[in-house]
Amino acid sequence: MAMTMGHGKSFTVSGVTFLLTTLFITKLPFSFCLCRLAHQLSSSSRNPNRNSPIFPGAFSSYPSLYNVPLLQTQHPSSSILSVPPSALTLNSDTYLEMGLTRNFLVSTATVLLALALAADACSPSDRAALLDFKAALNEPYLGIFNTWSGTECCTNWYGVSCDPETKRVADIVLRGESEDPIFEKAGRSGYMTGSISPSICQLDRLTTLVVADWKDISGEIPACVTSLPNLRILDLIGNKISGQIPADIGKLSRLTVLNLADNQISGSLPSSIVNLNSLMHLELSNNKLSGEIPSDIGKLSMMSRALLSRNQLTGPIPSSLANIYRLADLDLSMNQITGSIPDQFGSMPVLSTLNLDSNQLSGEIPTSLLANSGLNILNLSRNALEGNLPDVFGPKTYFTTIDLSYNNLRGSIPKSLSSAKYVGHLDLSHNHLCGPIPDGSPFDHLEASSFANNDCLCGMPLRTC
Repeated sequence: MAMTMGHGKSFTVSGVTFLLTTLFITKLPFSFCLCRLAHQLSSSSRNPNRNSPIFPGAFSSYPSLYNVPLLQTQHPSSSILSVPPSALTLNSDTYLEMGLTRNFLVSTATVLLALALAADACSPSDRAALLDFKAALNEPYLGIFNTWSGTECCTNWYGVSCDPETKRVADIVLRGESEDPIFEKAGRSGYMTGSISPSICQLDRLTTLVVADWKDISGEIPACVTSLPNLRILDLIGNKISGQIPADIGKLSRLTVLNLADNQISGSLPSSIVNLNSLMHLELSNNKLSGEIPSDIGKLSMMSRALLSRNQLTGPIPSSLANIYRLADLDLSMNQITGSIPDQFGSMPVLSTLNLDSNQLSGEIPTSLLANSGLNILNLSRNALEGNLPDVFGPKTYFTTIDLSYNNLRGSIPKSLSSAKYVGHLDLSHNHLCGPIPDGSPFDHLEASSFANNDCLCGMPLRTC
């Protein structure tokens, strides 16, 4: 292949052809091959030996320059490519005649190299934001931030990954509880102090922010986090983060996971939280949240888990929760919730776990709730529930746990429980039940503590009637 330059002069560009062929066959990094091209062109112009190839021994010098083994093709005797020397050779007359051409090739290779290196590097603004984020944290034992140096934050920085096309930071995943070899080698879990810098908000392509289980990270959630339009996962579990959930959290329309559990977050649930149309997993357990659950929380139609236990929430259980078709796991335990259990919970098609224990609930247990064949973990203990136990159990009943202890339930134990397909753990203690304990399963494998402190229960495993 020839090109015409200047005064009708032509030159062979087999060196460029060789470069492209090498890239295709060996899949060497583009920037490496450009480096070799620029280096060889520059060397040849200084030492224009007759029969000097554009890539003379291009890869024979590769081991000494880069301290890695010589790459081989399937034929051990040949290195990389078998290229006729004449295809890569320019004699000294050609070099003298085409000095301008050589300079052109060197310049072109240099420009392409700069572009390649720029394409491989992360955005300078992203790198600056990450370094500010790092500066606000202190991790003294594992040294994970030791990798946060240099310009290649997209490939070599622990816990950081970038979009392969845009080279913008997409994910930060830093977990203090991990099976990563760095934790196994240290023989300990993670520990970190400091706070989450607002500089994180400068990473406007961020989709995942996980800074979880570092035990001692404090401060507040940066309010500007709600300006990250692509954020899908926000997981800050297991720290000492305080303050409130950002008021406009609902702006994160793509958020699927919001996990702020095991922190010291206070205040009420922001009303905008119901606008998180993509939210699937909401975990706010073990904080200091107060106030009522928004009555229209049922707008979170994609949610499958809502875990809000061990807070200071008050008010009633919103009946709109029953409108969330996908909701499988609801935990409102250990709060100060009042009122009754919504009857609609009995018709929730995929609800499998319902924990409402340790609240101030009153009224009767909805008949439809105990008749829901999909429900297999039910904990209503430590409330003020009253009335009789509904006699609605049958062959489709499958409970791994039913805990109704510490309530004001009266009457007898339903005989239909004996027809249940399976009941693993049953606790009816500390109520006002009376009468004989039914025979057969599941009662034949339960201990006396499951029936203790009632008014007048009798039969195995208690005293005879």
